[in-house]
Amino acid sequence: MLKYIVNRLLWLPVLLVIISFITFALGVYGPGDPVQQLLGQRSDPETVARIRRELGLDRPLVIQYIDYVRRALRGDLGESITVARGQPVIKLIARGLWVSIQLNAVVIALGVVVGIPLGVLAAVRRNTLLDYLTTAGVVMGISFPTFLTAPILLWLLSYQVRLLPPGGWDGVFSRSVILPALVLGAGPIAVFARQTRANLIEVLDQDYVRTARAKGLPELLVLGRHALRNALIPLITIFGLMLGGLVTGSFITETIFGIPGIGRLGFRAFSARDYPILTALTLLIAVSYTLANLLVDVVYALADPRIRYE
Repeated sequence: MLKYIVNRLLWLPVLLVIISFITFALGVYGPGDPVQQLLGQRSDPETVARIRRELGLDRPLVIQYIDYVRRALRGDLGESITVARGQPVIKLIARGLWVSIQLNAVVIALGVVVGIPLGVLAAVRRNTLLDYLTTAGVVMGISFPTFLTAPILLWLLSYQVRLLPPGGWDGVFSRSVILPALVLGAGPIAVFARQTRANLIEVLDQDYVRTARAKGLPELLVLGRHALRNALIPLITIFGLMLGGLVTGSFITETIFGIPGIGRLGFRAFSARDYPILTALTLLIAVSYTLANLLVDVVYALADPRIRYE
């Protein structure tokens, strides 16, 4: 297991180099000019050329990328060009990172605490009204996009009922987190509920579960000790991917509710063609998901002794 983990970690720098180069190349040759965005469409061409020279954007791609890697190895991810010109990218990311982590942690908790029990109830009460309602709710939770549910809930709960604040961020224990958490939590709740129901139904039909029931064990004991433990193992992958998404934020939801997280920063950077911020965010997300996948592999081996890695 240790050898497997070390090998995976050794591949991480290679992965980051590939991802960073592709992202960097898209920033140089992709549509839009950050300097033009900064100065406006009617800016003087000579001024645009001078600013590009000052920022080093007129140099060849390879030279720019090598210089970026050298600075990144020293912890310097560059400076913002348009979103907050002159401010270090790493500071801009640090401001929003903790906010997005807190919000996404609440969303994952909702998915686990609400979704898994719903899936268990739907599997145990298969082909009943509860099962049908849960299945319908799962379909709705997965089908409705956040750009549709966010404005509807905002209009209903903030402007009509005036039950919750319409936006902002006052910390994870404030009322302002409830509405965005509901919007973002619908998807994870639906995914956990659907997968738990499907896995548990499959496990309940296995021979060892029938044997446990034939021995006269109480149904709760059969469900908890024999069925549920094996049914939840496939959910480790989903949980791991959601952990990887802790640092990604949500472009649409954070922008609609005015949450100063990574998602809102990324949306502003994308709109303004601020490629230093976009490159840094891409690297951060790549590291997060790589480590999350590694954690999933380790937890799989701990949860199921039959799994071995060479």
